[in-house]
Amino acid sequence: MTISLVMTVLNEAVGLPAFLNTLSRQSRLPDEVVVVDGGSTDGTAEVLEQWSRDSGIPTLVHTSPGASISEGRNEAIRLATGDFIAVTDGGTTLHPEWLAGLVAPVDAGADVVSGWFEPQYSDFWSGTIGATITPLLAEVEPETFLPSSRSVLFRRSLWEHVGGYPEWLDYCEDLLFDLAMKETGAKFVFAPQAVVSWDARPSVRAYAKQYYRYARGDGKAHLWPKRHGIRYGSYALGVGLIAADRSAGGSLPLRMTMLAGGAAYTSKYARRVIARRAKLGASWPVSLALVPVLMAVGDAAKMVGYPVGLWWRRAHDQSV
Repeated sequence: MTISLVMTVLNEAVGLPAFLNTLSRQSRLPDEVVVVDGGSTDGTAEVLEQWSRDSGIPTLVHTSPGASISEGRNEAIRLATGDFIAVTDGGTTLHPEWLAGLVAPVDAGADVVSGWFEPQYSDFWSGTIGATITPLLAEVEPETFLPSSRSVLFRRSLWEHVGGYPEWLDYCEDLLFDLAMKETGAKFVFAPQAVVSWDARPSVRAYAKQYYRYARGDGKAHLWPKRHGIRYGSYALGVGLIAADRSAGGSLPLRMTMLAGGAAYTSKYARRVIARRAKLGASWPVSLALVPVLMAVGDAAKMVGYPVGLWWRRAHDQSV
């Protein structure tokens, strides 16, 4: 069994050395590394080439200016020679047993191995956002978990069978790829020991933009319509309760209902922050207080992005 590690990069010369250091320390090294560079101008390719010479791991750096994430991943996989493809992002931190953890279930017949991911705490905002939006391991249902392409391994033949990552989709492309593999009856195995750490967005504005794009991607791919419908309905109900409270001149039962609903909605996210309080440090109470704000901002971004994606789908995409 040969393993090819693939990824896409763009102007990541500053952060790459830290990532490559964690790659060099893997207990199970990849047989080759294939990187598609989207047209970096900061010396990213040179960093990778120097690392390849120092590490001794065969590394191919292919430049494809303007390539999207899906296009870059597909191109990297086409250039790879391994029987199995491991995928991650250049900005992550790989735990020492990451690749070994992905490979282990293959002996038991796994076609797709879903790794795990944890937030990093580089600064207050990325730590707070990451702690809030990243599920706890206890929340995961292994039978239904769909892997992120920052931590996944799959058979090359399966990638070929489903036609690769969807290149017409700019966000949520890995979810659509996961679902396509699921539909073939492929055996998915969850490997919580295969961990990467990643940095969430460094500001509320960047976080809102990210969630807008995720929801736009959902709309383009027609993913999770019920989930998005429930969100619109929940906020419409909240607005209705506020209007009723004002009409009633202030109603204690209505206010208690709204308070209970808000607490129930944010409780899962609050538990995540509380569970990660040691890593957040002394500022964790502030992070906890910001949970409702982050949820409201994220939901607003999703509610704007989703119909934009649906419009795009109707206007440009009638075949998928």
